[in-house]
Amino acid sequence: MRQIRNIYCVGRNYVAHAKELNNEVPTSPFLFSKPTHAFVEAIGQEIYLPGNRGSIHFETELVIYIGRKHEKGIKADEVIDLMGIGIDFTLREVQSELKKKGYPWLLAKGFPHSAVMSKFIEFPGINELKDKDFTLIKNGEMVQEGNIKNMIFDMQTIVDFTSEHFGLDEGDIIFTGTPEGVGQVFDGDHLSLKWDNQILGDCVIKLT
Repeated sequence: MRQIRNIYCVGRNYVAHAKELNNEVPTSPFLFSKPTHAFVEAIGQEIYLPGNRGSIHFETELVIYIGRKHEKGIKADEVIDLMGIGIDFTLREVQSELKKKGYPWLLAKGFPHSAVMSKFIEFPGINELKDKDFTLIKNGEMVQEGNIKNMIFDMQTIVDFTSEHFGLDEGDIIFTGTPEGVGQVFDGDHLSLKWDNQILGDCVIKLT
C-alpha cells in the first residue's frame, strides 16, 4: 500500500445525490477532508464502525491517487497515478445536527475507518473512466452505481481547485463524489466495491 498523505472529499458532486438529501446543488467545488486514521483498505476483513452515534450511511465514490506534485496548468491526467473505489461513511444524524449549527462536518465524516478503500489499480485516463461504472454491492445486491461523466465538476476542475486551495502532491487522494442511492449500513453487512465487472475490494461491517 502506498503512503496516504491527505484525504480530500468532494461533496455534492452529483445532482441527483444533492437532491436526494435536499441539499442545494453547488456552483463551485465543495470540499472537506478526513484524517488519515479514517483510511482502511477493504481486503475481506471485518471493519469496525461506531454503532452508538445514530445511522451510518455509505457513499460510494471513485477515488484518485496523486502521483506527483500538481502545479497550475498541469493536466489531471499527468498527476493522477492510480484509482480505486471508496466509501465515504457518514454519521447522518450527527451531520444533520452539525449542519443546523453551521459547524464543520468532521465529527460526522472523520471517525476511524470512515474512508474505506479498495485496492488501487492503474489509472487509465479520464476519458477511459467514462466508459465504465463503479458500483457498491451490499449483501449481493447492487445499491449504488455511478459514472464520472455525470459529475457536476469534472476531474480537471476538482484537481485544479484542490491544488489551488489546499495543495496537491504525491500520496494525496481525492474521493470525487457520490451518486444517488446512499443508504444505511447495518451490523454484518457484506460490502463489495466494484469497477466495471471487477471486484476491487470487500469487507464486512461490524458496529460496536
